[in-house]
Amino acid sequence: MRREYDVVVVGCGIAGVSAGLRAAELGAEVAILEKSPERHRGGQTRFSESFRVPSAVTDLSEHGYEFAFPDYTPDDFYDDIMSRTNGRADPDLARAVVDRAGPTVEWLTDRGAEWDMEPLAVGYVAGRTWCDGDELVGTLLDAADDEGADVHYEAAARELVRDDDARVAGLVADVGDERVRFDCDAVVLASGGYESSSEKRARYYGPGYDDMKVRGSRYNSGGAIDMAIDAGANPVGQWSGAHMAIIDAGSPDVEGGANRVDGYQYGVILNRDGERFVDEGEDARAHTYAKFGREIFEQPGHVAYIVLDSRMNEHARATGPSEPTVADSPAALFDAVDVDAATAEETLAAYNAACDPGEFDPAVLDGNATDAALDPPKSNWAVPLDEPPYYAYAVTGGITFAFGGVEVTPSAEVVDDRGRVVPGFYAAGNCTGGLFYDNYPGGTGLTNAAVFGKTAAETAVERLE
Repeated sequence: MRREYDVVVVGCGIAGVSAGLRAAELGAEVAILEKSPERHRGGQTRFSESFRVPSAVTDLSEHGYEFAFPDYTPDDFYDDIMSRTNGRADPDLARAVVDRAGPTVEWLTDRGAEWDMEPLAVGYVAGRTWCDGDELVGTLLDAADDEGADVHYEAAARELVRDDDARVAGLVADVGDERVRFDCDAVVLASGGYESSSEKRARYYGPGYDDMKVRGSRYNSGGAIDMAIDAGANPVGQWSGAHMAIIDAGSPDVEGGANRVDGYQYGVILNRDGERFVDEGEDARAHTYAKFGREIFEQPGHVAYIVLDSRMNEHARATGPSEPTVADSPAALFDAVDVDAATAEETLAAYNAACDPGEFDPAVLDGNATDAALDPPKSNWAVPLDEPPYYAYAVTGGITFAFGGVEVTPSAEVVDDRGRVVPGFYAAGNCTGGLFYDNYPGGTGLTNAAVFGKTAAETAVERLE
């Protein structure tokens, strides 16, 4: 079976729906191919909740929105990307994201996106706005439908078609029980990453990672990325890196969503041996949660415990299925959870003795650090945990998205392994590489995907003319 369109988009998370909607707005005949059944549509976006936005240059006032952090600039955003990635992010891609983020969010809002401007909890850094990812996908797909775009569910891209002059001429997909060739002038790859494949997690992250919990869609198995590489796309980025968040240890194995446990930065994190292993106060939560999940997963049993006292527990936010263990003394707490209780008591006592805090401020890096003898140190919010009752939250690492993918230009054009642009081939979102390494600033994933989805559509339609 053959079908004909101007633009075919692979995937309908925020990258795909942004590309499909924008291309349809610009007059193209558009097909969006979604691998999942309709009830599971939306990729990782369905389970996401925040955008990072340069609020200083983004105007949503006509829609009645006012940013809680109005002074966050594109340069602040750029500096956060470069700092969190240890300077490894492609500077051209990073600059494209931060400079286009404001106009992209304004466009999304014009098309019906709804936002919550208030921080979800204390300690969230500037530049964030919140949303319901599932509702966002639905809103944008409705808008794309209004513009005439077609959505094909249970449609898995299998093969990219290129003509004799190497230009993309379509792709072959399994749609339901049929194999369909979609003839087109442009393909936008927006399929998400490879994080949901247990085989690829073990390959890229190491033994045991096939057991890691997947926070989002079960359908992001990397097949479309393989298709692109088979067609010559250049694989780039940190294939061994990923957003691995701190989540409730009782979370489902897949599609559990956020299941986050926030507030760890105000307490201590202990492994089953009763030992600390990270600087819990290294930085703001949005700058550490996506890498501490990996540190936790690599501890014995893939589990750790966030320990807080009654004062610090006021700043915790837990959205997972489990309840914390609560006790009136550290000894009783550690006897009730799966840790070496004697070592855990010694670790907590040593931590408390190393604290000499000034004024505690949960909303900023308050400079309350442990003394130099404590290893690992705690750089901020080092306050003794000595007011009962005591709380222990069992946590593990859950993967959100992978950092490897295909190479793209700032115009979202796919680059092949010779360094040449592949005519008619574009990509956006988590199927691309080069932006995130080691870590990422919270909320940047959705922003990056929306920016490059919109950019891919605009570049593709311009090339059609």
